[in-house]
Amino acid sequence: PDGSNITDDFGAPAPGQLPAAVKKNRAQLGIALGGDGDRLVVADAEGRLYDGDQLLYAIIRHRAAHEKVTGVAGTLMTNLALEQALARLDIPFARARVGDRYVLELMRERGWLYGGESSGHIICLAKHTTGDGIVSALQVLGAMRAQHRTLAQLTADLVMYPQVLLNVRVPAGFDWRAQATINQALAVGERALDGRGRVLLRPSGTEPVLRVMPMPADANHNGDSFGGWIMSHVDVAGGVYTHIAGIDIVRAAGADGGGTYYVLEDNLRVPSGVSYMLENRKMMMRLFPE
Repeated sequence: PDGSNITDDFGAPAPGQLPAAVKKNRAQLGIALGGDGDRLVVADAEGRLYDGDQLLYAIIRHRAAHEKVTGVAGTLMTNLALEQALARLDIPFARARVGDRYVLELMRERGWLYGGESSGHIICLAKHTTGDGIVSALQVLGAMRAQHRTLAQLTADLVMYPQVLLNVRVPAGFDWRAQATINQALAVGERALDGRGRVLLRPSGTEPVLRVMPMPADANHNGDSFGGWIMSHVDVAGGVYTHIAGIDIVRAAGADGGGTYYVLEDNLRVPSGVSYMLENRKMMMRLFPE
C-alpha cells in the first residue's frame, strides 16, 4: 500500500476476486470490506456475490422474527426488490439521498434502527452508532447461524431487479426537473413498467452528469430502452451519446436453417475501452490499404 491504492482492484469496491478465493480455500463465505472498513460485500461457496441490499435483507428478516422492526432506511439507489420484500413483511421503508450520512439522518429522524446502501454500507444502531463492516458481517453471520440457513436461503425470496446505470453529460447547473420533455419521457417509462419497476433520475454530486437508472422487474422489459428514451431528450455536445458500441451477437442453429439471434454483450465505449478498436482500425488500414 502506498496511501492511494488501499482498495485497488480488491475489497468491497472491487470484489471480483472474492468468489474465486472462497472456492480456492473451500470456505463457506468470503467477506470483503471497504478501505475504511465501513462497507461490506459477501461471497458464498457457490460464487454468488451479495450486495448491501441483500445483506441488509438477511439481517432484517432475522430481526423481524424476534422483534418489531419499525422501519428500514435505504437510498434512491436501493433495489426496488428490497422495498417490496420489506412491504411483504409489513415493514415501512423510506429512501434517503445517496450516502450513508443521509441514511443515518433518516434513521434518526424516524427513530429506526436499521438502514443501508446497495454499495454495502449497513447501519445497525442496535449494535453500533454508525456503519461498520465487521459489525454488519457479524449480524449476517449471526442470522445465518441462528436460523441454520445459508445466505442463499435467507435471501431466496428477494429476487433482485436488474439495474442499468446510464450517464448523460449535461451542462453545469442543468435542472432536469424543469425540462418538460424529460419529465414526459420519464412518465412514459414508468407507465410502461406498470408498477413492475421504477426509473430513477438524479444529478451526480461530483460531475456534470445526469444519472439514469431504469429498474425493470425483469430483463425482458429491457431497461436500456427506458434509459435510452429519456437520454434522447437530453441535449448533449454534438448530439453524440455513444462514440463506439461493441455488440457481440450469436446466431443459434434452427431446425429450418434460420435460427435466432442473441445479444451476448453490448459494450458502450465512452470513451474508455476504445484503444484496442482504434489499434484494430490502424492495423486493418495497413493490411488492406485499398
